[in-house]
Amino acid sequence: MVKAQHPEGKQTARFHPDNPHQGRYDFDRLCQVCQELSPYVSVNRFGSQTIDFHDADAVKALNKALLMQCYGISFWDIPAGYLCPPIPGRADYIHHLSDLLATDNGGIVPKGRKITGLDIGVGANGIYPIIGCRTFGWQFVGTDIDPIAVNTVNLMVQTNPTLRGQIECRLQTDSRNIFRQVIKPADRFDFTLCNPPFHSSPQAAEAGNRRKLRNLGKPASSAKLNFGGQSNELWCDGGELAFLKRMITQSREYSQQCYLFSALVSKHENIIQLKRVLKNSGARRVRVVNMSQGMKVSRLLSWTFLPEAEQLYWRELHWGDK
Repeated sequence: MVKAQHPEGKQTARFHPDNPHQGRYDFDRLCQVCQELSPYVSVNRFGSQTIDFHDADAVKALNKALLMQCYGISFWDIPAGYLCPPIPGRADYIHHLSDLLATDNGGIVPKGRKITGLDIGVGANGIYPIIGCRTFGWQFVGTDIDPIAVNTVNLMVQTNPTLRGQIECRLQTDSRNIFRQVIKPADRFDFTLCNPPFHSSPQAAEAGNRRKLRNLGKPASSAKLNFGGQSNELWCDGGELAFLKRMITQSREYSQQCYLFSALVSKHENIIQLKRVLKNSGARRVRVVNMSQGMKVSRLLSWTFLPEAEQLYWRELHWGDK
């Protein structure tokens, strides 16, 4: 694994070795591909170029530049106030997920349009499908309970020739359901991914915001998160643990339509309870992968319900040459 570098020179958590976002950002090159970033770039006390990572507009411009430089995206934009996540951490999830698929495929990552993923809570940014599509050629279905988010990603897909025909977003009209209504009878997904809401209430989200502000050396009155986020992107009743328990329970209903389920788990203490729920649900091949998400460590939790023979049949049917 390779240690990433904070833009101001501090070492951070380790990234997946195939993650293209290693080391310091090359701001000169990023500004060449995206001139919108230039006004936000300055020289810090270490003599290195950086941006104010507390400035939502600066982070958005950086994301746009990274998507243009690394993934060939010609148009990317999100409505004000929507989650603008750090791309290196999102790329890490995709690469660790590809490792899990490769482990089941003789060490070879299955690539191309024959591989389809389901992104639960795609948001308005569409980052996971964009990275997966452009890195491995995978197809994606993204779901969200927010119609603005769904329409925004669908518009971005239609505007980018490199994404057209490979990403589709569907509206989930019932927030109690995670898979039902958005998975169609004929759908077959090789994997799901999800970055669940972390907080249990608006108050908890605000407390987390204030902690981030303190860590950034900003006054608590600075208010908005640098990465933004709508309420459904940041919190749900019961927080991360309740959401993932519900996901595991509901995933069993779609055990024959999905090869591998996965989700991020931010809180290490939740893993034990989630493993218990998985065992009681009859899940097989439960795996936990420690990984980086920017400045913090998260875990990728994966499971399947398919017996080994059915897993093999799935791979031969869906991952073989066509």
